Amino acid sequence: MFLIPLSEGLCSRPEQSNQFFTLYLTLLFFIMKTNSLKSIRALALALFVAASALSLSAQRPAGDHKVKDTTTYPDLYFLQEGDVPNSYLLLPPPPDAASITFLNDQARYNWGKSLRNTERGAQAFRDARVSGDGVPEAFSEAFGITINEYETPEIKKLIVGMREDAGDLGTRDAKDYYNRQRPFAFYSEDTCNPEQQEELSTNGSYPSGHTSIGWATALVLAEINPERQNEILKRGYEMGESRVICGYHFQSDVDAGRLTGSVTVARLHADPEFQAQLAKAKDEFRKLKKAGKVAQGTALPSKTTSD
Repeated sequence: MFLIPLSEGLCSRPEQSNQFFTLYLTLLFFIMKTNSLKSIRALALALFVAASALSLSAQRPAGDHKVKDTTTYPDLYFLQEGDVPNSYLLLPPPPDAASITFLNDQARYNWGKSLRNTERGAQAFRDARVSGDGVPEAFSEAFGITINEYETPEIKKLIVGMREDAGDLGTRDAKDYYNRQRPFAFYSEDTCNPEQQEELSTNGSYPSGHTSIGWATALVLAEINPERQNEILKRGYEMGESRVICGYHFQSDVDAGRLTGSVTVARLHADPEFQAQLAKAKDEFRKLKKAGKVAQGTALPSKTTSD
């Protein structure tokens, strides 16, 4: 019985404790069968070595784990792992297949399929591209000026730099825990772009990372150009709808993605580097607006930081 306290110190994860006690029960079996002090000592030593090996493996990071945050990809993140609120703790579980909420997921999936061969479906196809210049291009018209490295370099740097804070860090914990099956796999049907299906099938559906990116970007751009907040926020909302239309996500994935996008933006506003880049983006925008290079929006009754 002296080995039980030992296991508590050496085995810090549940799966390691299970492995240890499997070995422990094996030892007890041999004690009962052999009743030999020499055998008991030999097996106890072997068990101690095995438990020590489990302890060392617990202290080493998993071999397939690579840190993905601002420390390794500074062009795509402002934050580090653990900075964003934990999406697993924040969100409820994805709806059970027998629930009323899942009936809505099914209805919205069918709604999305009905739009695929329309212009809205073509937009949904384009919205799937968020890497590279995908996000700046998606929001340029709504924002009122082309977002690129030539005309708006500081604004582009801001929204590309926060992309994976929202799309990855903001959703990672819930995605990894629930690993929800995507609708195209659930129904064994193609999406609006079958070429992406194999890649997406290995990634959990809940919550939607694309939606989180789209909604977070819309919130930040609306802060920079509040006179076009209606156009910008509508565009961000559409990026979530596009995931349903294409069959990449259920509606409940999209709803959760808008929440993770919002909380990510809240956390970004506490980050000094994000705040510094946001200030540069706002200053750039004010100059462009003053020069008459930004499409007009709806005038607001009170002053804003873009005035």
